Amino acid sequence: MTEAADLLLVNAEVHSLVGADGNTDGDADETFEALAVRDGQIVRLGSTYDVEFLAGSETEVVDLDGRVVLPGFVDAHVHLSMTGRYLVHANLSGVSRAGEAVDRLRERADEVGSDEWVQGYGYDESTWDEPRYLTREDLDGVSETQPVVAFREDMHVASLNSVALERCRAGMPDDDVHTEGGEPTGVVVEEAVDPVFEAVEPDAGEMRELLAAAQRRANELGTTGVHDMVRHSRAPQVYREMDLAGDLSLRVRINYWADHLDALEEAGLRTNHGSEMVRTGAIKSYTDGSFGGRTAKLSEPYSDDADATGQWVVDPEELGDIVARADDAGFQMTAHAIGDEAIDAVLDAYSETGNPGEMRHRVEHVELASDEALERFGELGVVASVQPNFLKWADEGGLYASRLGDRRTQTNRYPALLDAGAPLAFGSDCMPLDPLLGVHWAVNAPAESQRLGVTEALRAYTLGAAYAGFDEERLGTVEVGKCADLTVLEESPWDHADEIRDLGVAMTVVDGDAVYDGR
Repeated sequence: MTEAADLLLVNAEVHSLVGADGNTDGDADETFEALAVRDGQIVRLGSTYDVEFLAGSETEVVDLDGRVVLPGFVDAHVHLSMTGRYLVHANLSGVSRAGEAVDRLRERADEVGSDEWVQGYGYDESTWDEPRYLTREDLDGVSETQPVVAFREDMHVASLNSVALERCRAGMPDDDVHTEGGEPTGVVVEEAVDPVFEAVEPDAGEMRELLAAAQRRANELGTTGVHDMVRHSRAPQVYREMDLAGDLSLRVRINYWADHLDALEEAGLRTNHGSEMVRTGAIKSYTDGSFGGRTAKLSEPYSDDADATGQWVVDPEELGDIVARADDAGFQMTAHAIGDEAIDAVLDAYSETGNPGEMRHRVEHVELASDEALERFGELGVVASVQPNFLKWADEGGLYASRLGDRRTQTNRYPALLDAGAPLAFGSDCMPLDPLLGVHWAVNAPAESQRLGVTEALRAYTLGAAYAGFDEERLGTVEVGKCADLTVLEESPWDHADEIRDLGVAMTVVDGDAVYDGR
């Protein structure tokens, strides 16, 4: 006799994102009306009539009333504690001017102790009527006695008040500290931001608070798994403690910064070691910076600064050494690369490993890649781990137009990557964490060269991200035998392609358990 299921989702529109022949290209997508889950795995797909035969006396039966079921979203690039900081500290995303950011920081200053840091996250001056970074003068208006920091959305730029600057200045390279008339403006970039990160790094107790808040938010947005980029953080410890306590409702893949490589080797860790919920991922490195800070490495100057072509955060020679070490030690490698010169440097380093596709080495962001580089992704089998929400900067008059001019339409060319045969994984970089927002931008991108179909975009946020984490056999599609990690939407993204970012998440299921129910 067939064993009863634990959970039935019936009267639904279940999208497998797999064709009837097992194909996972283009628009292939076999649909069903219902599914059954037992012991955290999908055990049957079919009509409601067929699936209801697995109902037992203790089976939970959920009538979804026509709602859309998808594979659970996997975000391939997060800084999850950063999402927690947005929720706990001053959230500066969406402010329209410097004064509004200062007001939010003042509100936060009133909430914290007199000797604590006042922290704000996520300002984007490129959207303001008067685009400029927040300065020391602005933030001295928040407090002249407490350290105050406001991080730009890309985290490559931080603005400090006089107290914060005095505390952190000794550890900052001079070239990364902005000055005017010989005096620091309070704006620091790239390596000069590192001492600030260290100063505000939370202890284990606060990290638990941040990750718990971020996890709740991720589940509300339909996210069932994340690839977290961590450095000098207690997050790995806290994730494992949450796993042991049964408090994780996300599958977490931890990508460690390259300066952890010695410790990881000594501990005997390797890519894919871990539990069902927490696994060791890749070794992460930078190459260049960001467009916002004019530090992404370009082959041609910035359109708004003829003397600037960006800078190396990690130069190609050092990157090559890191890649070789990580690959030899059995680690997947991933490198931040935004400008075309940086992307080429990473692909060059990967090509020296012999078979980068086997280890699924990754490039994070891939914002401005040449035609030749796009082809190399496919030839080498290198994963393009990209953030479609960055397309918000690609409109006429946006950040890309300011920094790159006509090159803005050559950014984020996802169709060309797929045409080249490159593995494509979507993530958010927590700017913000919101898979449906990313899918929306990929489908409704400003330029045709950037647009994907709905199925292709959803697949990059599910199966593509799962593949980037060696998880395609257990996650990423709705198939019998796979983990019951599912996202339920109120309406169909295919029927509402112009408004995907506004669709509601009705339910999120991880390992067969509803971790969010917003019906």
